[in-house]
Amino acid sequence: MSESAEDTVEVHIDTESLIAAAATRFVDVVVAAQAERGTASVVLTGGGTGIGLLELVRKSPGDIDWSNVDFFWGDERFVPAADPERNDLQAREALLDHVPVDPARVHPVAASDGEYPDPIEAAAEYSTAVHAYLAEHGSFDLHLLGMGGEGHINSLFPDTDAVRETHDLVVAVTNSPKPPPVRVTLTLPAIHRTRHVVLVVGGAAKADAVAAAISGADPVDIPSAGAVGLESTTWLLDQDAASALQLPD
Repeated sequence: MSESAEDTVEVHIDTESLIAAAATRFVDVVVAAQAERGTASVVLTGGGTGIGLLELVRKSPGDIDWSNVDFFWGDERFVPAADPERNDLQAREALLDHVPVDPARVHPVAASDGEYPDPIEAAAEYSTAVHAYLAEHGSFDLHLLGMGGEGHINSLFPDTDAVRETHDLVVAVTNSPKPPPVRVTLTLPAIHRTRHVVLVVGGAAKADAVAAAISGADPVDIPSAGAVGLESTTWLLDQDAASALQLPD
């Protein structure tokens, strides 16, 4: 993270306002990137809040030029293409199937029943797309992240090889503690190639991990502590998720 990078914590009254704030942040970052560079890139997350914010963006897209946005995913469950657990499928149903995106600029992880049935090969194929984009553009514009109760982000779980990865941008995970066990994920080095990182977290069960991450925990123990953007890192929390923080009045 650069010395000028901003680290912000925003607390919202409930889940609805949390998701609305995340959707607004999505639109603002994309529109600003396109105004500056003509194009933008977003790394999507799944889960209820991640999909909920996409549904709001679909309804209120502002001045986004959908034909000039590249879409990636922070992680993907390595399941068949039609499996409703796939983040790709959920994102298409919530947003991508309803806006005029360029199909060539949507970069999903291969499905388990597709051309790359081995997760290591699927990770390598996805890595090629990630490296090609970053070689041309330098960084992603926006990386959206949810967080689990133990502090995991993407498919980077505490005390695992994936969260310890310091070089590769994409890895296969074959023993995820959360089902399904096989996944493909971006790593912390990939997150660090992002201008604006936004973590969207709700619920009291996540409060202790939120507090630990913001207080500077070791990312091996609390992976979300390692989610740091080049220009900004923003924690969007509901009141329950923020309940263990010591915030100024």
